[in-house]
Amino acid sequence: MRRPRARRLAVALLALSTLAPAAPAAAAPGSPFTRPVAQPARHSPDRGHPLDPALAARLDEAVEAVRQETGTPGVTVGLWLPGRGTYVHSTGVADKETGQPMTPDLNVRIGSETKTFTITALLELVDDGLVGLDDPISKYIDCVPDGEHITIRQLAEMRSGLFSYTFDPDFQQALFSDPERPFTPQELLAYAFKHDNVFAPGADFQYSNTNTVLLGLVVEKLGKMPLRDFIHQRVLEPAHLKHSLFPVGNELPEPYAHGYTNQTLSGQVEDSTHWNPSWGWAAGAMISDLHDLHHWAKTVATGTLLSPATQAEREKFVPVPGFDDAGYGLGLFRTHGWVGHNGSLPGYETVTMYLPEQDATMVILLNTDITYQGNEPSTLFAKAVTQIITPDHVYDLPAEK
Repeated sequence: MRRPRARRLAVALLALSTLAPAAPAAAAPGSPFTRPVAQPARHSPDRGHPLDPALAARLDEAVEAVRQETGTPGVTVGLWLPGRGTYVHSTGVADKETGQPMTPDLNVRIGSETKTFTITALLELVDDGLVGLDDPISKYIDCVPDGEHITIRQLAEMRSGLFSYTFDPDFQQALFSDPERPFTPQELLAYAFKHDNVFAPGADFQYSNTNTVLLGLVVEKLGKMPLRDFIHQRVLEPAHLKHSLFPVGNELPEPYAHGYTNQTLSGQVEDSTHWNPSWGWAAGAMISDLHDLHHWAKTVATGTLLSPATQAEREKFVPVPGFDDAGYGLGLFRTHGWVGHNGSLPGYETVTMYLPEQDATMVILLNTDITYQGNEPSTLFAKAVTQIITPDHVYDLPAEK
């Protein structure tokens, strides 16, 4: 069944997708992030020792079958399997108008994978002693409905009960009427806060961009700089991610894949490459590529940037009702042994996962978010790939009903 737009903009763990990012706060005067970040020279896409040719051929066939079935324009799959080899494969096109092929070196918008960066930034502040996970959000941000009872932890694990602004019809109309317009975090929260909370704090799970936007504001307040600056300085630089950025507006550094979506007022497919991701802000605005996400997968899953104690808090994956072997921690989820996050916003989907049991990494990038039989296409690619490479750990998230 075609998923209603309201559901697609604020999908629960079901698809773990999130609309684009909410507008970034103004950068400090003289900040290097007040303009598009220059991209370094492109790199080799971490090919390493290749997989057995027969296994690679099976993967090629499976990836192409899903691409054809779902109508995905282009996809890149990267697998790093210690002791077995590396698989990096692109198929299809990055630009339907010119026929430019999909290649492993292209930048894409990563949607909700932004949450892993925002929550890492927040947890660094926990390690700095500036915020406590069980502090109420009212200690840092005013006017949050029931904010004196909603904790920082509950926001990060999607158990606050706050209404997600992406469900709000007025927000949806504003976004799709002018998808290149900017939004501020305060505008996004205003769409959410005009609604009653959907459950008492900690009583249930609901995936909500409102939670992460609030935590982005906490990072700004305690980090004493714009969120994008903090993420660049405290997360991207120490993680050595030179091709990732939190954009100022709708910029997308070259080379990039064009994105295609049917989340439009007409329902027709449009090129959404230069839509402004400010509507996702801390929850979904960032840009990255295969190389950086390969390295980020293990960094975030193992807590390289955090203290062991804080990483242990992050890994308290709370079971999600109705989902087989799936749990959500602090800006991170686990499914069938894989740990990481996915992302979806109009025109793009990504999956970045790490399998601790095998020290294996999987990154999938595609340039559409158009669902197929209720499924996020990224889930179908990840499922097909893991059925071959890790049959005892098959990545899966349920389809929309």
